[in-house]
Amino acid sequence: MFNVSRSIATSTWVNLLGEKLTFLRSFLRQPTQIGAIAPSSSDLVATMIESFNWMNINAVAEYGPGTGVFTQAIMQNMKPETRFFAIEQSAEMVKATLKRCPSVKIYQDSVTNVQRLCEIESIDRLDAIVSGLPWAAFPDVLQDRILNEIPKVLRPGGSFATFAYWQGLALPAGKRFSRRLRSHFSQVQRSKTVWKNMPPAFVYRCVL
Repeated sequence: MFNVSRSIATSTWVNLLGEKLTFLRSFLRQPTQIGAIAPSSSDLVATMIESFNWMNINAVAEYGPGTGVFTQAIMQNMKPETRFFAIEQSAEMVKATLKRCPSVKIYQDSVTNVQRLCEIESIDRLDAIVSGLPWAAFPDVLQDRILNEIPKVLRPGGSFATFAYWQGLALPAGKRFSRRLRSHFSQVQRSKTVWKNMPPAFVYRCVL
């Protein structure tokens, strides 16, 4: 007799394995763009999504959706009328995001062009930005270019959240990025460590 629950479980496992292989393949091809070897865990996604008051968000952008795990959570938590688009530079990751979230508006572009993309979307100011970018893989100049664009599109008091890996706190690059965030935002808080992630991570919750 055909076991439906076992078939669903097997299908889910196959999809997850496929996503991990896609992530690893993209990392090996473009380590400076991907920056991780596996998608973010459901625990990290939950910690990221909890950073925002979704009832007060009318326009949101996502930086670096990867396989779309944050994208899916955003679409599940935002109001039906909220305007949302994502920016992803990797063509393979764009496909992976669209596979998970077929209806999402996603641009294959650099986040340094976010102001132009907001103009295309007729969005004057964003209320929130969700970032899955691999900051540790970026040189300081690129980090500054990305962060300098945020005040041009995020409203005063708007929220920005991104994550970092726990072991990076002890590294000079991780410390520099933490200081850089504090120089760009009026408030910067750090979540508890999400141990159920590979590697363990935490979320920076920032207010412009």
